[in-house]
Amino acid sequence: MVECVSVYVTAADRSRAEALGDAPVGERLAACANVLDGLTSIYRWEGQVHRDAEAALLLKTRAALLPRLEARIRELHAYDLPCIVAWPIVGGSAAYLAWIAEQTLEPSGGS
Repeated sequence: MVECVSVYVTAADRSRAEALGDAPVGERLAACANVLDGLTSIYRWEGQVHRDAEAALLLKTRAALLPRLEARIRELHAYDLPCIVAWPIVGGSAAYLAWIAEQTLEPSGGS
């Protein structure tokens, strides 16, 4: 079974999150992207606490593709320091996990 991860990314709004999801799915760096709208992010940046509306993006991919996916998101993202974090998928539907593997590139670059 291919090792899979969920990748969490925040964006300024829904349209930017959708754009960040379109490219990796189209390029087969991720099998799926879910956009979750209506977040409030509270964070410290440059010595001040901020509170901003954001949207989140959840991507599912092969663990071996994470470096390429992260690099692609950094290319596309408007933030200086985007939130890009990944968690291993430690279980779930075997058929769904196989689908993630089928819909993403082989780590060598082929499909």
